Amino acid sequence: MSVAYETTRRRLTDRQVEAAEQLLNAAEIEVEQTGYDALSMRGVARRAGLASATAYTYFSSKDHLLGELLWRRIAAVPETKIDQGTKYVSPLAARLARVVYDLGEITNGSPEVIAACTQALLSSNPDVKPLRDRIGLDIRRRMTDASGDKRDNQLIDVLVTTYFGALLSAGMGHMKHSDVPAFVEGALLLMTERRENLK
Repeated sequence: MSVAYETTRRRLTDRQVEAAEQLLNAAEIEVEQTGYDALSMRGVARRAGLASATAYTYFSSKDHLLGELLWRRIAAVPETKIDQGTKYVSPLAARLARVVYDLGEITNGSPEVIAACTQALLSSNPDVKPLRDRIGLDIRRRMTDASGDKRDNQLIDVLVTTYFGALLSAGMGHMKHSDVPAFVEGALLLMTERRENLK
């Protein structure tokens, strides 16, 4: 993934970037086969062809590793191109919904991977918190940019919370990850419609 490389623990040299990429790629394959609970840093390191001790110099735990994997998926999603002619209930709802659908790209592929990454974000590991904050800020920024001069901070707050709640619900098996964008769009349309009716 073409994302500026800096883990939450350290800046990396070009050679270290390659090792970290090996670990991230190995983690994606490993968690797809084992699931979150059985995933271990030792197993990831073995698959990457590295020593366990080496893996821990980059990532302090499997939650840190999976959090980084999710961040890279999100950061790799291209910025939303807004089509002003899209037919939705309101232009604001259309722009925000487009962001949600574009972010749906992070759930492409194995549901086990995104479910494990979502679970990892709930970790109390101090190395996960900066990633959790970075992910939240990036998603909020995308929505804020898309709302333009009609920005509604309260609506964006609720929408970001709804989005993360839907991801968590999908991670617990209550809905499919592929259904998250449509669910959040439905909630968005309900929110904007209710606001219009209250005016």
